[in-house]
Amino acid sequence: MARRPVALTIAGSDSSGGAGVVADLKTFEAHDVWGTAAITAVTAQNTLGVQAVETLTSEVVRAQIMSVVADLGVDAAKTGMLASAEIVEAVVRTVVELGVRPLVVDPVMVASAGGRLLDPDAVGAVVGLLLPRATVLTPNLAEAGVLVGFEVTDRAAMERAARVLADMGPDVVLVKGGHLAGDTSPDCLLVGGEAPVWLEGPRLPANGAHGSGCVLSAAICAELARGMEPADASVAAKRFVARAIEAGPVLGAGVVPVDPGWSRSQERLG
Repeated sequence: MARRPVALTIAGSDSSGGAGVVADLKTFEAHDVWGTAAITAVTAQNTLGVQAVETLTSEVVRAQIMSVVADLGVDAAKTGMLASAEIVEAVVRTVVELGVRPLVVDPVMVASAGGRLLDPDAVGAVVGLLLPRATVLTPNLAEAGVLVGFEVTDRAAMERAARVLADMGPDVVLVKGGHLAGDTSPDCLLVGGEAPVWLEGPRLPANGAHGSGCVLSAAICAELARGMEPADASVAAKRFVARAIEAGPVLGAGVVPVDPGWSRSQERLG
């Protein structure tokens, strides 16, 4: 029997199933990749927001990563909610020690439905320790703004931010334009010193995006685990998450979650 590729998500849980580790594992499965997880925090969360957060110790997070790598091996990993500077430091130390690559970094700071998911004093650790280890970095506009120190509100600022972020160490930067005003949703893809590539997409329904950033980064991670090149994985993930947003189920009273299992849903509906 052939070995399945293994992907690891290092992130927090979402009790509503729309984001975080739960969404990542659904995305891995949709790509026929074996999903593993190192949970950093447990959240009480639904489509309306985050009601409570319990952060795990950095020692427990490190132990989870080591356990998975020692037995299963990891073909690609991603980070999501890291919560604290101590956890960022522990994750970086562990993935470097174990040689975990490629690494997708989704610099999660605030939940789409509201609620802070990264301590303000952890941003420095993300910039100084984590970004230099990233194969692909996937910030949204607000996250990019925090990381580079200026507002990112239009295409010109997205390109400028992508170049600044690339200088911090990531091989590939994908600045997500889902929160731009207008009828389109462009992402700015920057690979090394090459000219930026704009991944265009239609403006999808505003009420359906809970977990979209997690699913995008998890889809990139899954494609990397399957052997795809980082830039190509970013393009494929953009297409995947667009379908996941379109298929978002009507659940809850707040932000509609995306559906990483959209292909199975289509089969079920005939």
